Amino acid sequence: MTSAVNHRIDDNRATLALSGRFDFSIHRDFRKNYEDILGTSGVKELLVDLDKVDYIDSSALGMLLLLREKAGSQNIQLKLANTRGAVRQVLEVANFGRLFDIA
Repeated sequence: MTSAVNHRIDDNRATLALSGRFDFSIHRDFRKNYEDILGTSGVKELLVDLDKVDYIDSSALGMLLLLREKAGSQNIQLKLANTRGAVRQVLEVANFGRLFDIA
């Protein structure tokens, strides 16, 4: 399965949607998409949609932490959405529930 990253912005809410493998191979696409979002004035909330992600590794956790830091510095609320299965397990093992709003 190929990996993909895309985003959309609706008023003050942005969605960053990922599919396939969330690992180091997509770091450039991930960064470009979130930089586009963070560069848009008026965004107050960023939803990272993991609905179509079937694999997540430690480099993805690092990318999420970096995004959290950058979004926080701009007072943008970050949420991880549609986490389930193996993805949710990895997030739980990494204690990401303490750092992120996870749904």
